[in-house]
Amino acid sequence: MNLERNIVGIVDAGGRGATLHRVYEKSPHVDGLVVFPGNDMIKKMAVKPTEVFTGDKTTDAEQIVETFLKEGVTLADVAQDNAVEVGVADRLREAGIPTVGPFREAGKIEWSKSYARRLGEKAEIRQPGYSVHTSIVSGEEYLDSRGEGGFAIKADGLAEGKGVKIARDRQEAKKLIRELKEQFPKAAETFLIEELVNGEEFSTFFVSDGENVKIVGHAQDHKRERDNDEGENTGGMGCSSPPLLMTEGIERDVLEDTEKIVRILASEGNPYKGVGYYGGMYDKMLNIANNIEFNSRWGDPEVQVVAPGLTTDMYELAVAIVEKHLAQFEVTSDTLARVSVAGASRGYPRSYEAVKGKEIFGLEDIIGMKGVELYGAGIKIDENGKYRANGGRLFYIVGEGKNVIEAREKAYCAMAKVHVDGNNLIYRTDIGWRDVQRLREEGY
Repeated sequence: MNLERNIVGIVDAGGRGATLHRVYEKSPHVDGLVVFPGNDMIKKMAVKPTEVFTGDKTTDAEQIVETFLKEGVTLADVAQDNAVEVGVADRLREAGIPTVGPFREAGKIEWSKSYARRLGEKAEIRQPGYSVHTSIVSGEEYLDSRGEGGFAIKADGLAEGKGVKIARDRQEAKKLIRELKEQFPKAAETFLIEELVNGEEFSTFFVSDGENVKIVGHAQDHKRERDNDEGENTGGMGCSSPPLLMTEGIERDVLEDTEKIVRILASEGNPYKGVGYYGGMYDKMLNIANNIEFNSRWGDPEVQVVAPGLTTDMYELAVAIVEKHLAQFEVTSDTLARVSVAGASRGYPRSYEAVKGKEIFGLEDIIGMKGVELYGAGIKIDENGKYRANGGRLFYIVGEGKNVIEAREKAYCAMAKVHVDGNNLIYRTDIGWRDVQRLREEGY
C-alpha cells in the first residue's frame, strides 16, 4: 500500500467516528478523510480535508462503496456494529478497497450472542453458563428449573448496546424477558439467559490480521444512565482508561482467550481482520476474568479514551492489519489516564424527541482547552452556525491527566461550561468512580 498519499474512509456516525477521524488525521500518511455518514462536528473540527454524508445510513453498503470509490478512498475502517452485520467490510473488499473491519461472518461474534457463546465453548474460554431460547414460555420453564440467584437476560442480536438486563432472581428475570422482547422484538427474537457473573466489568481492545492478535488498550465503560450505576442500560454514559484493576496476568489470560477465538474463526474460513474487544468481568476473590461478550469493532465511548492514547501511527497499524504483518508490528501507548463523559439529551435512553432542535451552548469554550478533547455525535449545526441537539448522546468530553482524578477533574470542568436550552442536558457525575476510590483508599 502507498504510504505517501492516502484517503481514509470511516464508517460511523457518532462519537466513535469523530474519535477515529481525529486519530487517523494525526498520521502524516493521511491526506484526507471521508466519514460516512459522519456528523456536523466532524466536518467543523477537521484539520485535513474531510467529507461527511450526514443523513445516510451506515448499513447502506452499496452507497458506501459507491461513495468511497468516488472519493478515492485508499483505506476503509468499518467501525459501526450494524455495518459489520450487513457485510459492509465484505463489499468494500470486493470493490478492491483495503479494509479494516471483520467480514460479516467473523463479526458474528457480536451480532449473534448465541454464536459467540458456542464459539467460546469450543475454544474453552472462561464464560458463564447459558441457555438459548426463542419463546417466553421456554425461558420461564428454564428459569423454573434453576436455583435462586442472579441472571443476565441478553438479546441475541444487536440492540444499540442496550440489549442486556440484569435480574436478581427468577421472578425478576421472567419480567425482564418480556420487557426485552417488547423493547427489541427483532434483536430479542432469540435471547439468552446467562448465569450472573459477579465482579467488575472491563473492556480489552485488540486488533487482528486474521492470524495474529495484539492488545491495544483497556477501558471501563459506565453503561447505566445515572450515578451509582442506577437506571437503565444505555449505549454508554462515559468511560475511563486504563482501569486500575488490569494486571499483566489478566491481560495475558484475555489475550490467550482472544487468540483461541481468532484461531477457530480462521479454521472455519472466517478470518478476523480488524478491531474488536473482549468484554470481561473480573472476579477479585478468584483473581480471574470471565468473558461476558465479544464485540467486533471499537466500543463507543471506550474508543475515546483508548485510541487517542496510542503513540503508534493509526494508519500504519491499519496497514499492518490489512497486509497481514501484525506479528512484526509494535503497538505502543502513552501513560496518560483519560476520562470520557457523555453529554446526552434529557430523556435518553428513552424518548428525547422534545429536546431535538434545542440549542447547545458553551461548546466553543471547550475547543482548545488544555488536556481536554471534544468529540461530537448527535449535533446538527444550523445555517447560522448554532449547535442543535440532534440525537440521544450529543457529544463526549474527554479529560487527560497523570491519573484518573486529574483526568476526571478536567472533563467535568469542561462539562460545566455546557448547557442545552431548557435545562435539557444530562450526564453522569461519577465517571471513573471505581478508580478514584482505589487511588484514594487502596493506595494505587
